[in-house]
Parts: sequence; C-alpha cells; structure tokens
Amino acid sequence: MNITARIIALGLPILLAGSALLAAAPGFAADAPAAAGPAVSDANVFNRNLKKTADPNPAPWEDGIHDPDNEATHSLQPPKEAYQGLPTTPFGNHVDWVKSIDGGLIKPRWDRMNSNEEPFVMDLDIVRPVKASMPDVVFPHRQHTEWLFCSNCHPAIFVPQKGANQISMSAILLGQKCGVCHGKVSFPITTTSCKKCHSKAKPEGWTPPLSDATVKNPWK
Repeated sequence: MNITARIIALGLPILLAGSALLAAAPGFAADAPAAAGPAVSDANVFNRNLKKTADPNPAPWEDGIHDPDNEATHSLQPPKEAYQGLPTTPFGNHVDWVKSIDGGLIKPRWDRMNSNEEPFVMDLDIVRPVKASMPDVVFPHRQHTEWLFCSNCHPAIFVPQKGANQISMSAILLGQKCGVCHGKVSFPITTTSCKKCHSKAKPEGWTPPLSDATVKNPWK
C-alpha cells in the first residue's frame, strides 16, 4: 500500500466520526432536504358521502368531469334542463328515479344496440334483519333490475347465497357493497336518507338480542 492509500485509509474513519459528532452537536443545521411527511391515510375517504354539494346538477362544462375547453362538451344537454318535469326528492341529484320509471316518464334502454329489447325484471324483496333497534333493511330487486343486469352486482359485489355477504355501514360508507353505487350514481347515504333502506319496522314485542357474554354471565 503506497503512502496515499495509507493516508486515505487512516483519515476516512476520522472524517466520518467527526461528521457524526458535528451533526449531533446542539444548534447544528444540516443542509439535507427535509424528510417527507407521513403518508396521508385514506381512512376517511367515505366523507364524500356526507358532504353536501353546492350544485348537485351542474352543467357538463362545470361538473369537473367533462373538458370545458372541448366544444363538444357545450353541446351536451344540461341536467337541469333534462330533468324538468320529473318527480323530485331531497336526496342525491333531487330526482326520484323510481317514481319516474313507475310513472312512465322515462324508460331506461336495456340494450345499447336494440331499443326493443325488454329488461329482465326480478320482483323480489330481500329483507336483511338488523340486530340493533334500527328498522330492518329491505332490498327491492325490481327497482334495481329495471336499470341493471344481474351481473352488475353478482357475484363480484354480492355473492348470490344466503349468509354469504357481510354488510355494514362502515363498508358502505367506504364505497363497498351498496356503496359501490350509492353516493356515486345513486342517492347518497346521509343522516336523512336512512329510512329509504331501513324501511321495515321491527315486529311488535321485539327486543334486542343479548350478546353471548351477557347470556353466559347475566347481570346480577
């Protein structure tokens, strides 16, 4: 090893040790870039369902979805003009779509290519009991299948089997299960829309079920 290599070998550890001591000294400010902050959690993304929009039916060039600089965007019919004469509701975009269909005011096209294709409508209500004091949930297939095909929901979102789907309000508010559509293209979940789904009253004399812990160790 030549003299230059020896100087480097001996001096490098001393240089590194000195740098460490200097960095630890009070008042020392390094020029290193600031560390990135913690990653923002997406735990509260469900708040989109609880926020009130200033205008639920903006014109296409004002909705933040269409390109306002595209001339074709301005040729689209504004929702407020298209929705005139339809039944209203305080929820979502303020149009009661079920009443609109039932009243014959609109007729969703079942097939994109064939306007004469008739929908496959299933008139079947599914009742989901709720353990708490809230009324039970009634899911009406008819109102959904007048718009949607079975494969829109089954089996990717809901497994068509009794007891196979665990549904909670937390999951819905996070955009899962019912929340895949509700809050996006259907009426949102708000503190005033509960009864649209929780619509079946508890039977007379109903009492909340006791937990296993309460049954095994009753209060004395």
